[in-house]
Amino acid sequence: MKVLIATQKPFSAAAVAGIKDILTQNGHEVALLEKYAEQKDFVAAVADAQAIIVRSDKVTAEVIAAAPKLKIVVRAGAGFDNVDLEAATAHGVVVMNTPGQNSNAVAELAIAMMIFMARTQFTPATGSEIQGKRLGIQAYGNVGRLVGQKAGALGMKVFALDPFLKPEQIKEAGAEPVEDINVLYAGSDYLSIHIPALPSTIGSIGYELITKMPKGAVLVNTARKEVIDGAGLMKALEEREDLRYITDVMPDNYEALREKFGLRVFATPKKMGAQTAEANMNAGLAAARQICDFFATGCTRFQVNK
Repeated sequence: MKVLIATQKPFSAAAVAGIKDILTQNGHEVALLEKYAEQKDFVAAVADAQAIIVRSDKVTAEVIAAAPKLKIVVRAGAGFDNVDLEAATAHGVVVMNTPGQNSNAVAELAIAMMIFMARTQFTPATGSEIQGKRLGIQAYGNVGRLVGQKAGALGMKVFALDPFLKPEQIKEAGAEPVEDINVLYAGSDYLSIHIPALPSTIGSIGYELITKMPKGAVLVNTARKEVIDGAGLMKALEEREDLRYITDVMPDNYEALREKFGLRVFATPKKMGAQTAEANMNAGLAAARQICDFFATGCTRFQVNK
């Protein structure tokens, strides 16, 4: 089978070598498309591909329609909102992600962001410590649990909300369960977001929730920018001069936010939660193994378009 690795933002050279080794040792042909300039280059490259590995690349309906032999797409990472699931399903294409492979990298970043804001973005101004502070975690999956573990080790008081987990499961995983999102926000000095961008979550975090947070609170978003209501965030920061926001998914109105609120707001230039050598390698190798298992045994364990 021909497997296309299509990455506008490439894997590391070591990761590419590892991916190729896994695929070729299992009898697959590998094609590489890196740093392509335009989406049309991606569309042109998929004509004879039976499998595709991507990172943040847009697997649109056009891409899928241009790949008549395509059987599987694997997104190397947890999120999969860059893949048109409806189009894939309509064409009989299996879509998978690689959950857990980037989790530690994202969790470490979330903790680093809390410290960065606590220390006023490392300026000479007097900061504060995160020990003893209350951390709310919205979604207690792979990343959320690691954030909770690391925060607990630093002396934070950890609370979590997850509609897919029972309270006892959250407690067993090291956090105090909270079943009402308003209570979670109201009781969190730091609030770390780990929800996916779905129709039900897009724009769900806005003025009403943010302004429930206590004095001096910090909202940390290493999930997706779409889950934040930009206008609501702006209004909340205007009315509450004590609130702060940090993210690795730059808001569309970031320049205006930064100009207006200065050190109370920070966004990294590009999404960087998974930007570690280890996460890069882990996700890429997992994607390759999942493709091999799919063609060898029909395994669809990580399919997201069921």
